[in-house]
Amino acid sequence: MVFFQLYIDPGTGSALFSIAIGIATVGYFLFRAFAIKLKVFLFRSAKAEQSQYKYVIYSEDRRYWPFFQPILDEFESRETEVLYLTSSSDDPIFSLEYKSIKSKFIGKGNKAYASLNFLSAGFVLATTTDLDVLQWKRSKSVKHYCHMFHGVSGSMLYRLFSLDYYDSVLLSGENELPEIRYLEKLRRLPNKQLVVVGNTYFDKYVEKINNIPKEENHPFTVLVSPTWGPSGLLKVFGEKLLDPLADTDWRIIIRPHPQSALAEKPVIERLTERYKNNTNVEWDYDDDNINTLSKTDVMISYYSCIVFDYVFLFDRPVLLSLQTLDFRPFDAHNLEHEPSFYQILKKVGVEFNESNLDSIKDTISDLVQNTTLRQNREEAKMLMWQHQGESAKRIADFMIETANKEAN
Repeated sequence: MVFFQLYIDPGTGSALFSIAIGIATVGYFLFRAFAIKLKVFLFRSAKAEQSQYKYVIYSEDRRYWPFFQPILDEFESRETEVLYLTSSSDDPIFSLEYKSIKSKFIGKGNKAYASLNFLSAGFVLATTTDLDVLQWKRSKSVKHYCHMFHGVSGSMLYRLFSLDYYDSVLLSGENELPEIRYLEKLRRLPNKQLVVVGNTYFDKYVEKINNIPKEENHPFTVLVSPTWGPSGLLKVFGEKLLDPLADTDWRIIIRPHPQSALAEKPVIERLTERYKNNTNVEWDYDDDNINTLSKTDVMISYYSCIVFDYVFLFDRPVLLSLQTLDFRPFDAHNLEHEPSFYQILKKVGVEFNESNLDSIKDTISDLVQNTTLRQNREEAKMLMWQHQGESAKRIADFMIETANKEAN
Protein backbone atom coordinates (compact mmCIF):
# COMPACT_ATOMS: atom_id res chain seq x y z
CA MET A 1 0.00 0.00 0.00
CA VAL A 2 1.31 3.39 -1.01
CA PHE A 3 0.70 6.45 1.15
CA PHE A 4 0.98 9.97 -0.12
CA GLN A 5 1.95 12.65 2.31
CA LEU A 6 1.32 16.26 1.37
CA TYR A 7 3.33 19.00 2.92
CA ILE A 8 2.20 22.62 3.17
CA ASP A 9 4.66 25.10 4.50
CA PRO A 10 3.52 27.29 7.42
CA GLY A 11 3.22 30.42 5.30
CA THR A 12 0.94 28.77 2.73
CA GLY A 13 -1.10 27.14 5.44
CA SER A 14 -1.64 30.45 7.16
CA ALA A 15 -2.70 32.03 3.87
CA LEU A 16 -5.18 29.23 3.12
CA PHE A 17 -6.58 29.48 6.63
CA SER A 18 -7.02 33.24 6.24
CA ILE A 19 -8.79 32.71 2.90
CA ALA A 20 -11.13 30.17 4.46
CA ILE A 21 -11.92 32.51 7.34
CA GLY A 22 -12.47 35.35 4.84
CA ILE A 23 -14.90 33.29 2.75
CA ALA A 24 -16.81 32.26 5.86
CA THR A 25 -16.96 35.85 7.09
CA VAL A 26 -18.18 37.17 3.74
CA GLY A 27 -20.80 34.45 3.61
CA TYR A 28 -21.98 35.28 7.11
CA PHE A 29 -22.39 38.98 6.39
CA LEU A 30 -24.06 38.32 3.03
CA PHE A 31 -26.57 36.12 4.80
CA ARG A 32 -27.12 38.76 7.48
CA ALA A 33 -27.59 41.47 4.84
CA PHE A 34 -30.14 39.30 3.03
CA ALA A 35 -31.98 38.57 6.27
CA ILE A 36 -32.08 42.26 7.18
CA LYS A 37 -33.33 43.23 3.72
CA LEU A 38 -36.02 40.58 3.93
CA LYS A 39 -37.09 41.78 7.36
CA VAL A 40 -37.09 45.41 6.14
CA PHE A 41 -39.20 44.46 3.12
CA LEU A 42 -41.74 42.57 5.23
CA PHE A 43 -41.77 45.32 7.86
CA ARG A 44 -42.19 48.04 5.23
CA SER A 45 -45.03 46.11 3.59
CA ALA A 46 -46.78 45.67 6.92
CA LYS A 47 -46.33 49.33 7.80
CA ALA A 48 -47.58 50.45 4.39
CA GLU A 49 -50.84 48.70 5.05
CA GLN A 50 -51.32 50.56 8.31
CA SER A 51 -53.03 53.93 8.26
CA GLN A 52 -51.45 55.58 11.25
CA TYR A 53 -51.54 59.22 12.29
CA LYS A 54 -52.37 61.94 9.81
CA TYR A 55 -50.09 64.40 11.64
CA VAL A 56 -46.76 63.51 13.24
CA ILE A 57 -44.32 65.83 15.00
CA TYR A 58 -40.80 64.63 15.78
CA SER A 59 -38.60 66.26 18.43
CA GLU A 60 -34.98 65.14 18.61
CA ASP A 61 -34.40 66.79 21.99
CA ARG A 62 -36.43 68.17 24.89
CA ARG A 63 -34.84 71.58 24.18
CA TYR A 64 -37.26 71.98 21.26
CA TRP A 65 -40.35 71.62 23.43
CA PRO A 66 -40.98 75.41 23.55
CA PHE A 67 -41.19 75.42 19.74
CA PHE A 68 -43.62 72.51 19.52
CA GLN A 69 -45.85 73.05 22.55
CA PRO A 70 -47.86 75.96 21.04
CA ILE A 71 -48.59 73.81 17.97
CA LEU A 72 -49.69 70.85 20.08
CA ASP A 73 -51.88 73.16 22.16
CA GLU A 74 -53.48 74.45 18.97
CA PHE A 75 -54.28 70.92 17.75
CA GLU A 76 -55.57 70.02 21.20
CA SER A 77 -57.95 72.99 21.11
CA ARG A 78 -59.22 71.74 17.75
CA GLU A 79 -59.61 68.18 19.08
CA THR A 80 -57.41 66.95 16.24
CA GLU A 81 -55.17 63.94 16.82
CA VAL A 82 -51.40 64.29 16.52
CA LEU A 83 -48.65 61.78 17.23
CA TYR A 84 -45.68 63.40 18.99
CA LEU A 85 -42.47 61.36 18.72
CA THR A 86 -39.50 62.32 20.86
CA SER A 87 -35.93 61.19 21.41
CA SER A 88 -35.94 62.47 25.00
CA SER A 89 -37.26 60.12 27.66
CA ASP A 90 -37.73 63.15 29.92
CA ASP A 91 -39.57 65.24 27.34
CA PRO A 92 -42.00 67.65 29.09
CA ILE A 93 -44.92 66.18 27.14
CA PHE A 94 -44.93 63.12 29.39
CA SER A 95 -46.00 65.25 32.34
CA LEU A 96 -49.03 66.67 30.52
CA GLU A 97 -52.47 65.18 29.99
CA TYR A 98 -53.48 65.89 26.42
CA LYS A 99 -56.59 64.20 25.06
CA SER A 100 -55.88 64.49 21.34
CA ILE A 101 -52.08 64.36 21.46
CA LYS A 102 -50.43 60.94 21.68
CA SER A 103 -46.76 60.79 22.65
CA LYS A 104 -44.06 58.15 22.27
CA PHE A 105 -40.37 57.91 23.14
CA ILE A 106 -38.53 56.33 20.18
CA GLY A 107 -34.96 56.38 21.48
CA LYS A 108 -31.95 58.26 20.22
CA GLY A 109 -29.66 58.02 17.21
CA ASN A 110 -30.03 54.97 14.99
CA LYS A 111 -32.85 53.58 17.11
CA ALA A 112 -34.88 56.73 16.48
CA TYR A 113 -34.08 56.71 12.76
CA ALA A 114 -35.17 53.06 12.54
CA SER A 115 -38.64 54.19 13.63
CA LEU A 116 -38.69 57.32 11.50
CA ASN A 117 -37.52 55.56 8.35
CA PHE A 118 -40.61 53.31 8.37
CA LEU A 119 -43.07 55.90 9.57
CA SER A 120 -46.56 56.03 8.09
CA ALA A 121 -48.07 59.51 8.16
CA GLY A 122 -49.75 62.14 6.08
CA PHE A 123 -47.64 65.04 7.37
CA VAL A 124 -44.39 65.03 9.38
CA LEU A 125 -43.08 68.19 11.05
CA ALA A 126 -39.55 68.39 12.51
CA THR A 127 -36.71 70.74 13.32
CA THR A 128 -34.21 67.97 12.48
CA THR A 129 -31.97 68.51 9.45
CA ASP A 130 -30.40 66.19 6.85
CA LEU A 131 -33.53 64.36 5.75
CA ASP A 132 -32.50 61.82 3.09
CA VAL A 133 -28.86 62.97 3.45
CA LEU A 134 -27.60 60.98 6.43
CA GLN A 135 -29.33 58.31 8.55
CA TRP A 136 -32.83 59.75 8.35
CA LYS A 137 -34.39 58.50 5.13
CA ARG A 138 -37.69 59.47 3.59
CA SER A 139 -40.32 56.84 4.26
CA LYS A 140 -42.42 55.75 1.30
CA SER A 141 -45.40 55.83 3.64
CA VAL A 142 -45.04 59.53 4.47
CA LYS A 143 -46.68 61.94 2.06
CA HIS A 144 -45.20 65.25 3.19
CA TYR A 145 -42.13 66.31 5.18
CA CYS A 146 -41.97 69.82 6.63
CA HIS A 147 -39.06 71.55 8.38
CA MET A 148 -39.51 74.21 11.05
CA PHE A 149 -36.58 76.40 12.13
CA HIS A 150 -35.71 76.59 15.82
CA GLY A 151 -34.36 80.13 15.39
CA VAL A 152 -34.96 83.16 13.20
CA SER A 153 -31.48 83.03 11.64
CA GLY A 154 -32.82 80.31 9.34
CA SER A 155 -30.92 77.65 7.41
CA MET A 156 -27.85 79.39 6.05
CA LEU A 157 -25.81 78.15 9.01
CA TYR A 158 -27.08 74.62 8.52
CA ARG A 159 -24.64 72.12 7.09
CA LEU A 160 -24.65 71.76 3.32
CA PHE A 161 -27.76 70.10 1.83
CA SER A 162 -29.55 69.96 5.21
CA LEU A 163 -32.96 71.00 3.84
CA ASP A 164 -32.70 69.90 0.22
CA TYR A 165 -35.14 67.00 0.44
CA TYR A 166 -37.92 68.47 2.53
CA ASP A 167 -41.23 69.22 0.83
CA SER A 168 -41.82 72.45 2.71
CA VAL A 169 -40.12 74.85 5.12
CA LEU A 170 -41.79 77.14 7.65
CA LEU A 171 -40.17 80.57 7.87
CA SER A 172 -40.25 83.11 10.66
CA GLY A 173 -39.82 85.99 8.19
CA GLU A 174 -39.41 86.65 4.49
CA ASN A 175 -35.70 87.49 4.57
CA GLU A 176 -34.47 83.98 3.87
CA LEU A 177 -36.98 83.03 1.18
CA PRO A 178 -34.84 84.25 -1.77
CA GLU A 179 -31.76 82.46 -0.38
CA ILE A 180 -33.49 79.08 -0.24
CA ARG A 181 -34.84 79.64 -3.74
CA TYR A 182 -31.32 80.47 -4.95
CA LEU A 183 -29.91 77.22 -3.56
CA GLU A 184 -32.76 75.22 -5.10
CA LYS A 185 -31.96 76.67 -8.51
CA LEU A 186 -28.22 76.18 -8.04
CA ARG A 187 -28.69 72.52 -7.08
CA ARG A 188 -31.46 71.90 -9.61
CA LEU A 189 -33.95 70.95 -6.94
CA PRO A 190 -37.74 71.24 -7.17
CA ASN A 191 -39.14 74.26 -5.35
CA LYS A 192 -40.23 73.55 -1.81
CA GLN A 193 -43.27 75.22 -0.30
CA LEU A 194 -41.93 78.16 1.68
CA VAL A 195 -44.49 79.50 4.12
CA VAL A 196 -43.99 82.50 6.41
CA VAL A 197 -45.76 81.58 9.66
CA GLY A 198 -43.94 83.51 12.39
CA ASN A 199 -42.15 82.00 15.40
CA THR A 200 -43.82 79.80 18.03
CA TYR A 201 -40.92 80.18 20.48
CA PHE A 202 -41.11 83.96 20.48
CA ASP A 203 -44.90 83.95 20.72
CA LYS A 204 -44.75 81.60 23.70
CA TYR A 205 -42.19 83.63 25.63
CA VAL A 206 -43.66 87.11 25.14
CA GLU A 207 -46.31 86.40 27.76
CA LYS A 208 -43.79 84.72 30.06
CA ILE A 209 -41.43 87.69 29.88
CA ASN A 210 -44.21 90.10 30.76
CA ASN A 211 -44.82 88.12 33.97
CA ILE A 212 -41.18 88.09 35.13
CA PRO A 213 -40.89 90.43 38.13
CA LYS A 214 -38.35 93.21 37.82
CA GLU A 215 -35.27 93.06 40.00
CA GLU A 216 -35.05 95.40 42.94
CA ASN A 217 -31.79 97.35 43.08
CA HIS A 218 -30.89 96.07 39.62
CA PRO A 219 -27.12 96.28 38.93
CA PHE A 220 -25.93 96.99 35.40
CA THR A 221 -25.46 93.49 33.99
CA VAL A 222 -23.50 92.12 31.05
CA LEU A 223 -24.28 88.66 29.70
CA VAL A 224 -21.48 86.72 28.00
CA SER A 225 -23.25 84.13 25.86
CA PRO A 226 -20.68 82.18 23.83
CA THR A 227 -21.24 79.42 21.34
CA TRP A 228 -18.92 76.41 21.48
CA GLY A 229 -16.27 75.04 19.14
CA PRO A 230 -13.08 76.43 17.58
CA SER A 231 -14.60 79.91 17.16
CA GLY A 232 -16.32 80.09 20.56
CA LEU A 233 -15.75 83.25 22.58
CA LEU A 234 -14.34 81.51 25.63
CA LYS A 235 -11.93 79.47 23.55
CA VAL A 236 -10.80 82.33 21.28
CA PHE A 237 -10.68 85.20 23.78
CA GLY A 238 -10.92 83.63 27.26
CA GLU A 239 -9.22 85.81 29.87
CA LYS A 240 -8.60 88.62 27.38
CA LEU A 241 -12.34 89.19 27.20
CA LEU A 242 -13.33 88.32 30.76
CA ASP A 243 -10.55 90.11 32.69
CA PRO A 244 -11.63 93.65 31.66
CA LEU A 245 -15.24 92.77 32.45
CA ALA A 246 -14.42 91.23 35.81
CA ASP A 247 -12.51 94.39 36.74
CA THR A 248 -15.63 96.54 36.42
CA ASP A 249 -18.25 97.03 39.13
CA TRP A 250 -20.88 95.48 36.80
CA ARG A 251 -22.52 92.11 37.30
CA ILE A 252 -21.10 89.69 34.73
CA ILE A 253 -23.10 86.56 33.90
CA ILE A 254 -21.35 83.90 31.80
CA ARG A 255 -23.74 81.43 30.19
CA PRO A 256 -21.79 78.73 28.30
CA HIS A 257 -23.38 76.76 25.49
CA PRO A 258 -24.74 73.40 26.79
CA GLN A 259 -22.22 71.57 24.61
CA SER A 260 -19.30 73.44 26.20
CA ALA A 261 -19.50 71.34 29.36
CA LEU A 262 -18.51 68.34 27.23
CA ALA A 263 -16.46 69.72 24.35
CA GLU A 264 -14.64 72.52 26.20
CA LYS A 265 -14.45 71.21 29.73
CA PRO A 266 -10.79 72.24 30.33
CA VAL A 267 -11.54 75.80 29.18
CA ILE A 268 -14.60 76.08 31.43
CA GLU A 269 -12.74 74.65 34.41
CA ARG A 270 -9.79 77.01 33.92
CA LEU A 271 -11.97 80.11 33.70
CA THR A 272 -14.22 79.06 36.56
CA GLU A 273 -11.17 78.68 38.78
CA ARG A 274 -9.76 82.04 37.63
CA TYR A 275 -12.85 84.04 38.62
CA LYS A 276 -14.02 82.06 41.65
CA ASN A 277 -13.15 84.95 43.96
CA ASN A 278 -14.79 87.66 41.80
CA THR A 279 -18.10 88.31 43.51
CA ASN A 280 -19.48 90.11 40.44
CA VAL A 281 -18.94 87.10 38.11
CA GLU A 282 -21.68 84.44 37.87
CA TRP A 283 -21.96 81.25 35.81
CA ASP A 284 -25.38 80.27 34.52
CA TYR A 285 -26.32 76.77 33.32
CA ASP A 286 -30.12 76.85 33.58
CA ASP A 287 -32.03 75.08 30.81
CA ASP A 288 -34.36 78.05 30.37
CA ASN A 289 -32.48 81.18 29.37
CA ILE A 290 -35.37 83.66 29.59
CA ASN A 291 -34.94 84.57 33.25
CA THR A 292 -31.25 85.20 32.73
CA LEU A 293 -31.79 87.26 29.58
CA SER A 294 -34.42 89.35 31.33
CA LYS A 295 -32.04 90.64 34.02
CA THR A 296 -29.21 91.72 31.71
CA ASP A 297 -28.59 95.04 29.94
CA VAL A 298 -26.08 94.06 27.25
CA MET A 299 -25.14 90.78 25.60
CA ILE A 300 -21.71 89.76 24.29
CA SER A 301 -21.99 86.89 21.85
CA TYR A 302 -21.10 85.34 18.53
CA TYR A 303 -23.47 84.51 15.65
CA SER A 304 -25.72 82.31 17.78
CA CYS A 305 -29.53 82.34 17.50
CA ILE A 306 -29.64 83.61 21.07
CA VAL A 307 -28.60 87.04 19.73
CA PHE A 308 -31.93 87.39 17.93
CA ASP A 309 -33.77 86.04 20.98
CA TYR A 310 -32.23 88.86 22.98
CA VAL A 311 -32.71 91.59 20.39
CA PHE A 312 -36.31 90.75 19.47
CA LEU A 313 -37.70 89.73 22.86
CA PHE A 314 -35.91 92.32 25.00
CA ASP A 315 -34.85 95.09 22.57
CA ARG A 316 -31.39 95.36 24.13
CA PRO A 317 -27.95 95.95 22.54
CA VAL A 318 -25.39 93.31 21.61
CA LEU A 319 -21.62 93.26 21.19
CA LEU A 320 -20.56 90.69 18.61
CA SER A 321 -17.49 88.78 17.49
CA LEU A 322 -17.98 87.89 13.82
CA GLN A 323 -14.52 87.97 12.26
CA THR A 324 -13.81 84.26 12.78
CA LEU A 325 -17.04 83.04 11.21
CA ASP A 326 -16.23 80.53 8.45
CA PHE A 327 -19.10 79.87 6.04
CA ARG A 328 -17.44 76.99 4.17
CA PRO A 329 -19.20 74.06 5.92
CA PHE A 330 -22.59 75.75 5.64
CA ASP A 331 -25.24 76.48 3.02
CA ALA A 332 -24.22 80.14 3.25
CA HIS A 333 -20.99 79.26 1.45
CA ASN A 334 -22.95 78.64 -1.76
CA LEU A 335 -24.49 82.10 -1.81
CA GLU A 336 -23.15 84.93 -3.97
CA HIS A 337 -23.43 87.38 -1.06
CA GLU A 338 -23.38 87.41 2.71
CA PRO A 339 -26.52 85.72 4.09
CA SER A 340 -29.27 88.04 5.20
CA PHE A 341 -29.04 87.08 8.88
CA TYR A 342 -25.33 88.04 8.86
CA GLN A 343 -26.02 91.41 7.27
CA ILE A 344 -28.71 92.05 9.89
CA LEU A 345 -26.42 91.02 12.76
CA LYS A 346 -23.96 93.72 11.75
CA LYS A 347 -26.76 96.31 11.81
CA VAL A 348 -28.24 95.42 15.20
CA GLY A 349 -24.91 94.99 17.03
CA VAL A 350 -21.39 96.36 17.26
CA GLU A 351 -18.41 94.17 16.43
CA PHE A 352 -15.39 93.73 18.65
CA ASN A 353 -12.08 91.95 18.23
CA GLU A 354 -8.92 91.31 20.17
CA SER A 355 -7.49 94.75 19.38
CA ASN A 356 -10.17 96.69 21.29
CA LEU A 357 -10.81 94.46 24.29
CA ASP A 358 -8.98 96.84 26.64
CA SER A 359 -11.58 99.52 25.94
CA ILE A 360 -14.58 97.19 26.09
CA LYS A 361 -16.09 99.03 29.06
CA ASP A 362 -16.30 102.28 27.09
CA THR A 363 -17.67 100.40 24.07
CA ILE A 364 -20.45 98.89 26.13
CA SER A 365 -21.33 102.24 27.72
CA ASP A 366 -21.65 103.84 24.27
CA LEU A 367 -23.66 100.85 23.03
CA VAL A 368 -26.46 101.40 25.51
CA GLN A 369 -26.99 105.00 24.36
CA ASN A 370 -26.94 104.28 20.61
CA THR A 371 -30.32 105.27 19.14
CA THR A 372 -29.43 104.12 15.61
CA LEU A 373 -28.96 100.56 16.86
CA ARG A 374 -32.33 100.73 18.60
CA GLN A 375 -34.02 101.67 15.31
CA ASN A 376 -32.14 98.91 13.48
CA ARG A 377 -33.33 96.37 16.05
CA GLU A 378 -36.93 97.32 15.46
CA GLU A 379 -36.60 97.11 11.66
CA ALA A 380 -34.91 93.71 11.91
CA LYS A 381 -37.67 92.44 14.17
CA MET A 382 -40.36 93.45 11.68
CA LEU A 383 -38.53 91.65 8.87
CA MET A 384 -37.44 88.45 10.60
CA TRP A 385 -40.38 87.87 12.97
CA GLN A 386 -43.65 88.25 11.12
CA HIS A 387 -47.20 87.26 12.11
CA GLN A 388 -46.43 87.84 15.77
CA GLY A 389 -48.80 85.94 18.04
CA GLU A 390 -50.26 83.91 15.15
CA SER A 391 -47.63 81.23 14.47
CA ALA A 392 -49.29 78.18 16.08
CA LYS A 393 -52.59 78.81 14.29
CA ARG A 394 -50.87 79.37 10.95
CA ILE A 395 -48.77 76.20 11.30
CA ALA A 396 -51.78 74.07 12.24
CA ASP A 397 -53.75 75.53 9.30
CA PHE A 398 -50.91 74.71 6.90
CA MET A 399 -50.50 71.17 8.22
CA ILE A 400 -54.21 70.42 7.94
CA GLU A 401 -54.59 72.01 4.50
CA THR A 402 -51.52 70.23 3.11
CA ALA A 403 -52.41 66.83 4.56
CA ASN A 404 -55.92 67.07 3.13
CA LYS A 405 -54.53 67.91 -0.33
CA GLU A 406 -52.05 65.03 -0.16
CA ALA A 407 -54.85 62.63 0.80
CA ASN A 408 -56.84 63.42 -2.36
